[in-house]
Amino acid sequence: MARPRKQTYTLEMYLKKNKKGDIDNNADVQRNFVWNKEQINELVVTVLTDDYIPPIILGEEEDSKLHIVDGGCRTAALRKFREMNYKITSVVENALIPYKKRHVDEDGNILYEDAVFDIRNKTFEKLPVELQEKFDEYQIETVIHECCDGPGISKYIKRYNNHVAMNPDQRAFTYIDRFASRIRKIVDSSFFVECSSYTEKERTKGAVERVVVETIMCTNHFDHWKTQPKAACKYLNERASEEEFGRLADYLRRLEKIVTDDMREIFNKKDSFIFLTLFDKFARYKTEDIRFAQFLREFQLNLRGVRRNEKGLLFDEIDRELSTKDRQVITDKLAMLEALLAEFLHTGREREQAGGLVAFLAENLGIDSGEICEDMDLYNESLNVLLDDTVKIGSKLRSAGNRPSLLAMMIYSYKEDKDLDDWMAVYAGKHTGYLVDQKKNFLQMRADFERFLAGEG
Repeated sequence: MARPRKQTYTLEMYLKKNKKGDIDNNADVQRNFVWNKEQINELVVTVLTDDYIPPIILGEEEDSKLHIVDGGCRTAALRKFREMNYKITSVVENALIPYKKRHVDEDGNILYEDAVFDIRNKTFEKLPVELQEKFDEYQIETVIHECCDGPGISKYIKRYNNHVAMNPDQRAFTYIDRFASRIRKIVDSSFFVECSSYTEKERTKGAVERVVVETIMCTNHFDHWKTQPKAACKYLNERASEEEFGRLADYLRRLEKIVTDDMREIFNKKDSFIFLTLFDKFARYKTEDIRFAQFLREFQLNLRGVRRNEKGLLFDEIDRELSTKDRQVITDKLAMLEALLAEFLHTGREREQAGGLVAFLAENLGIDSGEICEDMDLYNESLNVLLDDTVKIGSKLRSAGNRPSLLAMMIYSYKEDKDLDDWMAVYAGKHTGYLVDQKKNFLQMRADFERFLAGEG
């Protein structure tokens, strides 16, 4: 089979051949014209600035008639502008087209000077003659497959159109080129890989990149919030700073250390940017990051389903009438979460003022408080693993109010070198609540644990 040959036409000649039918754009299996005005605008600008357009693929029958295999929409778009009075819209990008304006001086000499023409709201006939000529003289490349019949043309149409067009999120990402590399690195961080609940399909379609953009907008530029991803990307490309992305990357590294499996569902396509923005506000409290994890757990297990905002709505009811990206929806969600977080942290501070978590543990376990502080990360991590393995999601045993006595049991197990797993599974099956007095609760659990080890439980 011979290799396809290449043929270059002036754009004017190519469009004339298409209009006459020598280059046909109506193959039976060819899709209808699907381009929007933005795409037509961009193609016209590409021609007027003498930029690159990929070759049009043609199939040639025995009688030399040509059929468009790939490039039908490009052809139709160019004809709309050249022959059908299509008007470039007012929102076209790169609307100012530079060209060489020709004029004749008093002595009859032809001179050229630099000029710029604004193509917004202009048809082909409204272009300066120089730009009309530039459009007509543009070199359009074609690649021609010879000796094609109907089935052969259909085969090539399937081959060259076997691709997926960019979705809005993917296309929007092309408008934030200044920070694209930075965003890619953030998207590949452990947080988005291990601590969130995006599907593989959402990842491939650019959902995570959009979450990063939304988070930067929400935490740093909410006064200029953009609902559409393209508008947000364009805004950040001009106004964002490297420091903003660096701060987000730091937040994600901190969250990687505290987010456990029972919280992953919170960080989804819909609400991730809300909770990442909440962490930005939490960071101003200057308290341990584990407290944010404790809040998320309490919110997921208890507050989400029972606490209502000032409008009488649960968190998941706030966006029932408006888009999840609507500015008012975001404002209401964050206001509710900030109030709950402040209340949660204030309650925690009151407990600390009454004796403090470390003091509580030291007093009830007979261990030096400095020793407890030194290994607190280990105890918290071990407790999280224990609860994930033995206590079902939704159990009140997981509540933040029960955390001190659970930590005391974990430290006790380390001190006595005794494994809690089997006992905890049984205990969680028999108990649905806990004593508010955490000292009493700890003593009750410890006694139950000792009975279990003695075979009496």
